[in-house]
Amino acid sequence: MTVRIEAVVFDVGKVLVEWERDLPFRRLIPDAAARAQFMSEVIPLSWHGEHDAGRDARTMIAERTAQYPEHAHLIRAWLETFNETIPGPVPGSTAIVEDLHAAGVPLFAITNFGADTWAGFAPTFPLFERFGDIVVSGVEKLAKPDPAIYALAERRFGLPGQAMLFVDDSLANVASARACGWHAHHFSDATKLRAELTERGLLG
Repeated sequence: MTVRIEAVVFDVGKVLVEWERDLPFRRLIPDAAARAQFMSEVIPLSWHGEHDAGRDARTMIAERTAQYPEHAHLIRAWLETFNETIPGPVPGSTAIVEDLHAAGVPLFAITNFGADTWAGFAPTFPLFERFGDIVVSGVEKLAKPDPAIYALAERRFGLPGQAMLFVDDSLANVASARACGWHAHHFSDATKLRAELTERGLLG
């Protein structure tokens, strides 16, 4: 690993912050079996992914409510309680961001995040102030691992992919970034990320 990296680009969910999408529903649907059925059938991850890809949350809620009227209040809760699905930062990641910032390393992010949920969450997380720019899939209507989102990021961040290290917990997203010429770290924990950043000379 001898290539000099000029900037580090982070994913958000499960890299900077934890995400457990059933957290508020543990309170709203106490029965585990009923909750699992609701999560898998009424608001499955694939449906949530439509919001990440750019669909308007209120349109999605209206459509889903028409399909499952008996769950109307719970479908609304998907948006209303979204911030509860993020219980806090991933252990060790905040310190890495702060250390990179202190070292003068430019920081950016690319996240699969709905425009509406991002608008509600981003102001609550001051760490984002350390980032020069953040590409949000729901705003751009482009989601990882589409190569187009990496091309957009290069234009926005003002650097070629080979000058940046992308950090993501999704192997598919990492593979796509690498195919686009980026350096990438498949995130599993902050200790391993810090080790690579140190090896690359970005952290002491």
